[in-house]
Amino acid sequence: MKQVAVLHGGISAEREVSLNSGAQCIGALRAAGYAVTPIDVGADLGALIAALRAAKPDVVFNTLHGRFGEDGCIQGVLDWMGLPYTGSGLRASAVAADKVAAKAVFQAAGLPVAEHRLVTPAELEAADPLPRPYVVKPVNEGSSVGVHILRGGDNRRGEIARAWRFGPVVLAEDFIPGRELTVAVMGDRALTVTEIETHLAFYDYEAKYAAGGSRHVLPAAVHPAAAAEAMRVAVAAHAALGCRGVSRSDFRYDDTAGEPGRLVLLEVNTQPGMTATSLVPEQAAHCGISFPDLCAWMVEQACHGA
Repeated sequence: MKQVAVLHGGISAEREVSLNSGAQCIGALRAAGYAVTPIDVGADLGALIAALRAAKPDVVFNTLHGRFGEDGCIQGVLDWMGLPYTGSGLRASAVAADKVAAKAVFQAAGLPVAEHRLVTPAELEAADPLPRPYVVKPVNEGSSVGVHILRGGDNRRGEIARAWRFGPVVLAEDFIPGRELTVAVMGDRALTVTEIETHLAFYDYEAKYAAGGSRHVLPAAVHPAAAAEAMRVAVAAHAALGCRGVSRSDFRYDDTAGEPGRLVLLEVNTQPGMTATSLVPEQAAHCGISFPDLCAWMVEQACHGA
């Protein structure tokens, strides 16, 4: 029986999400016939290495989210230890987690991205970096942590800048009106297109994880050409970054002037959520792939190195 160590928890702002993902993946992996050792990851790297050595896993199933979990850090540790792990390798993980670096890769591959600018918090406090409406976000956080939309008449810019705690720079990005779409990729296959509807101001942390925060429509009721393009771009983005295993590409779809509309790639998640409200398990189920089968596929695809 294959031994699988599941890493969950971590020390990022997304710890609670990771604990939830890990708990559900542990159950699914056991249902799929694997021997599972859960490892709650904390700040002590030596303790994590000791736990992995004690577990002697054939594969590490990574459900860590956010910094140190999907930005190449844990991937480097596992590469050093020679342990196969699920998801993308160090390089793809690090580039995807840095939104500015990822945008450069997408632009080089000819994929559609929003106009953007990097500013310091002081520059943001002093003046609008882009015409309103625009979005400000951290360069390297996930789950919409630290994301704000600044529209005409909104006087929060100075408050947001003074309270900024996500590093020395702020990513300012054109706000794209329209709808929120996402596409999961397994290997070289796009699964389907989901539209995410929310009654909240935008698809923020609460919308992602709170019960009733959002509604997922799949397949999305969009123009067939737009759906096909979203699936094509998701696979192309996965390949451009050098991802492996499962990824999820998030889009804004501007159909305000009619369809087929304009599609803009926001980011690629190399460690997409695996909770009850998560998008990748939903898309897999839509394609006839059960949650245990999805987790088993990820285990069998696991490897280490770039």
